Amino acid sequence: MTQTIAASNAHPKAGGRMRTKGKLIDFSIDVFLFCFSILMILPLVFLVSNAFKTPQEMLAWPPRLIPSDPTLENFRSVLADTPLPLWIFNSVAFSTLSMVAIVITSAIAGYVLAKFPFRSLNIIFILVLATAIVPFEVYMIPLYFQAQALGVLNSLWGLLLGYLVMSFGIFLVRQNVMHSIPDELLEAARIDGAGEFWIFWKIVLPLLRGALGALAVLAFFQAWTSFAWPMIVTTTRDSYTIEVGLALFQTGFTVDLGRLSAASAAVLVPSITLFVILRRNFVQGVASTGMKE
Repeated sequence: MTQTIAASNAHPKAGGRMRTKGKLIDFSIDVFLFCFSILMILPLVFLVSNAFKTPQEMLAWPPRLIPSDPTLENFRSVLADTPLPLWIFNSVAFSTLSMVAIVITSAIAGYVLAKFPFRSLNIIFILVLATAIVPFEVYMIPLYFQAQALGVLNSLWGLLLGYLVMSFGIFLVRQNVMHSIPDELLEAARIDGAGEFWIFWKIVLPLLRGALGALAVLAFFQAWTSFAWPMIVTTTRDSYTIEVGLALFQTGFTVDLGRLSAASAAVLVPSITLFVILRRNFVQGVASTGMKE
């Protein structure tokens, strides 16, 4: 009887220690993630800060996070000497059209590969996954000759030629269709007389909103940050994308850090705006990939 009472008194103490230990572990994880996030954001903060600094202050040591004498001269110089708004427009148009094309092709291909019971589609899906391990640089030169033969160099269509389909996007949509859209729902719609296009438009696409939002963000940033393909497809100054344009601020011996920081800070606005708008869909779409009901 005495042992039972002692054991019952020990359990609350042990439970309290376990809860305290769990809270300490959670707090330590939060502190670590907070410090890590600060380290990740710090280069962007210094980038924006350098855009408002004079050349002398930029070379000062230790560096200052807040400029002591803020100036807009870097922005004025960039806008006066380079067609920065045109470069941003080219990148926005290229990234937006690429995003739309990838979302459409991935949604259609992913749905067909997931819900149509043809054995040959499995072979096609394996080929699609196989293309994901092939670097773009491997077939970039043949694709360039194809763009040259089509006469689309130095144009938006030439840029889009290499960014119309994303193998990961097809995989992402296929996994979401397989595990989040039951076959019974589609069969019920077919029994009611619905056609395949109506099913795809009215049932499948609304249920794939999160996955397609995540794919839209990935596709946009893939085109927005592309450098190698726009560099060889565009040769005129007015057809450059922003990534190629930013490379002009670096010569063989020096880097114009002030104007480069100003241009880069201006470029952050469209990308951050898109991510803020679609961040919820992005997180939900990636988290739900591969999950089963």
